[in-house]
Amino acid sequence: MGHIISKKIDGSTYYYYVESKSINGKPRNVNQTYLGTAAKILEKANKRANGPNNSLQNLALYSVEYDYGMVTLLHDLAKRLNLVGLIDSFVPQRRQGASVGTYILTAAINMVVAPTSTSELEDWCQKTYLPCLTDLKATDFTAQNFWNKAKKIDEETLEAIEDEITSKILRFYNNIDVSNIIYDATNLFTYIDPKPESDLTKRGPYKSKRNDLRLDGLSLMVSPDYSIPLIHENYPGNMNDAKGFVYMVERLKYRFKALTGGKDTSVTMVFDPGSDSEENIKTLISGDNPFHYVGGLKKGQAPELWAIPKEDYLPLQGAGFAGQSAYRLMIEVFGHRATGLIVHNPKLEAGQLQGIRHNINKTRIKLTELHERLMKRARGETVKGKKPTIDSLNKSVDDILKIKYMKDIFECDIFEKDNNIYLNFCASDSALERIRHDILGKTVFFTDRADFSNEEIIGVYRSARPIERAFRQMKDTKRLTTGPMFHWTDQMVKIHLFTCVLAYRMGCLLVKELTEQGLPISINELIEKMSEVKKIETFFGDPDNPKKVQTYTLGSEFAQQALSLYQLPQKYF
Repeated sequence: MGHIISKKIDGSTYYYYVESKSINGKPRNVNQTYLGTAAKILEKANKRANGPNNSLQNLALYSVEYDYGMVTLLHDLAKRLNLVGLIDSFVPQRRQGASVGTYILTAAINMVVAPTSTSELEDWCQKTYLPCLTDLKATDFTAQNFWNKAKKIDEETLEAIEDEITSKILRFYNNIDVSNIIYDATNLFTYIDPKPESDLTKRGPYKSKRNDLRLDGLSLMVSPDYSIPLIHENYPGNMNDAKGFVYMVERLKYRFKALTGGKDTSVTMVFDPGSDSEENIKTLISGDNPFHYVGGLKKGQAPELWAIPKEDYLPLQGAGFAGQSAYRLMIEVFGHRATGLIVHNPKLEAGQLQGIRHNINKTRIKLTELHERLMKRARGETVKGKKPTIDSLNKSVDDILKIKYMKDIFECDIFEKDNNIYLNFCASDSALERIRHDILGKTVFFTDRADFSNEEIIGVYRSARPIERAFRQMKDTKRLTTGPMFHWTDQMVKIHLFTCVLAYRMGCLLVKELTEQGLPISINELIEKMSEVKKIETFFGDPDNPKKVQTYTLGSEFAQQALSLYQLPQKYF
């Protein structure tokens, strides 16, 4: 039986709803619910009596939004691979706060979704579903906490962790091709203070012209399917590609052999012409764990192939080779006999021809402007400035014609008459046709894989293209970025790049999984679509003691399919 009772506490009266039962013949209160003061009870009664104020809309107070979709998808992948446990197994620690593996994984997820510095990691975490996924507070992820834990990982341990992660991935998926591996290297600029000594970050040439900054070298070995990073290495940023190749290949060969358990594996490494040299080829094919290779050659490195008339090429067969032809020949290159292959691709030729014609128009405009200036001076319309000479005009024309093929296409006549300098020019259609027939659309490869068909050689080399996209992606400033780096020690740089490569590796694995489940997508599209899915906490009722309802936004059709495929709401909501 229920009834209301009152209690006087510190001079104020409070009311309670109580239920009583007869126990051993005596009435006893068995349930008691606090109702509040008389004024509070009246306020609640008025709210219930007032119809419009009792609507769902009026009961809603506010909502809080958290990043959910991509964050949870990455966390789910890491959980399936046991990445945190794997990392922690190499770094024993006291049970206090987040583990090293949790910090590294959190930083990697941050690199994928919304890259920040470690000093901003705490603020970012507060806006995501990660605290719920990890049962940790966002305040645990301060920069100081991160580096206190991460610094426990030395260089050898980082390498061992990556090798174990790759080994786990190869076992887990069991269908990643490691018979043809792609190699490339790049350099990354840093904002490291120039004063401290560093074996890793050095000044050197950088394509963005930031030669005033220290550089760090990064090399990757990736799988040809989905460009999944297998192994990465850091090297001094002032080491050129060819020199770095020897150093890196020796390291990578050793690690790859350990990765495969010492088994004899037939591995073909693919690289671009920037890594060509006699020493590099010798490094690849020598030692206890030799690698096969497929590389690209520049025009002057295989003259015998370029001398073959295009009419002698044989058509290539199979999907993706329509209209293409090739000629195969044994050649001597970099001190070794190798199979050389020159390939003509009409689509490549058309693209190159379009670029050349665009440059012809630009060059014609510049030469016309120069011709008109000379004519104005000859007519006396221009008298100021330094009078041109044959030498100065030759220099100006050379500067205009420095664009590739323009010197071959344009015929220029510079002469002096009546104490004035003149320029006549014309573009040679026959020269352009000769370039088109002899050069455009052609690519040359070389390999020690004499057992490969022409189509296999080309297919293996073209599989290297995604690694260039990988480096562009890792230099992106919006997501999956490697920099710029502000870290001040070699160890911190190595940990940072390890985390960046781990982030990219996880993104590639998700693309692989989704594509194989009939949901093909790129990494950037995946991040964009899954980041649309937010967790929403909506608060209702009494502002002093609101009730909470948790929901999530649906996002795109793709996002809904991915949520269903991985059952994320069922597992993590």
